[in-house]
Amino acid sequence: MNRPLIGVTTYLVPAVWGVWTESQAALLPVQYSAQVQRAGGVAAMLPPGDPATADDVVAHLGGLLISGGPDVDPARYGAPRDPRTDPAPTERDAWELALIAAALEQDLPLLGICRGMQLLNVACGGDLVQHLPDLVGHEGHAPTPGAYGAHPVLPVPGTRLAALLGEGPLDVPTYHHQAAHRLGAGLTASAHHADGTVEAVERADGFTLAVQWHPEQGTDLRLFEALVQAATDRAAITEGAGVYTAPVPG
Repeated sequence: MNRPLIGVTTYLVPAVWGVWTESQAALLPVQYSAQVQRAGGVAAMLPPGDPATADDVVAHLGGLLISGGPDVDPARYGAPRDPRTDPAPTERDAWELALIAAALEQDLPLLGICRGMQLLNVACGGDLVQHLPDLVGHEGHAPTPGAYGAHPVLPVPGTRLAALLGEGPLDVPTYHHQAAHRLGAGLTASAHHADGTVEAVERADGFTLAVQWHPEQGTDLRLFEALVQAATDRAAITEGAGVYTAPVPG
């Protein structure tokens, strides 16, 4: 059985397990890889590395998932840092921006989640709202510190997202205090919250889709299945690039 190899970006943070304490560890909440696997892909963790290698890394993948995480450094979009913005994840920003640029250049299927959507917007020249409650007047996008909330989003009719998820309101897992503001070049808003927050963006060419919510925390596999299917379709016309061949039992 041939399954596409989906690269999933990771955190780079201190961690403790057993008797070990590490000043830096590449971490990824298991829900990301589990959803990729349930959708029929093979998940490969991509810890922050040398941005100069991003082209080569992307060339070996069938698809790319930019995961959630800390706030993007405001310097990346030319803004002063709000005091409520996280410390800059310099290595991770540089690595993921390089991966996104390589994916867009190579027409690699790409799915961004939460920070992944914000970083895609920045990579395309857009900017971010650094503290969303100041703009929308409520805390509903991250109602409880350290716990996912839920709220409805409305896909935009005629978009790829609406074709995948339908045009009716969807209740989604949410946890973010920042959001896309001015959209980057080539990006179209494909879902909104009732308060006007852009909840998804996409590009017309290829499969480039990103959502502000956290689908890995739910049970709806459709976004992950769409990424895996796009990777499978691409492999079929590029002689199997980025495809893992599972061993045949027996």
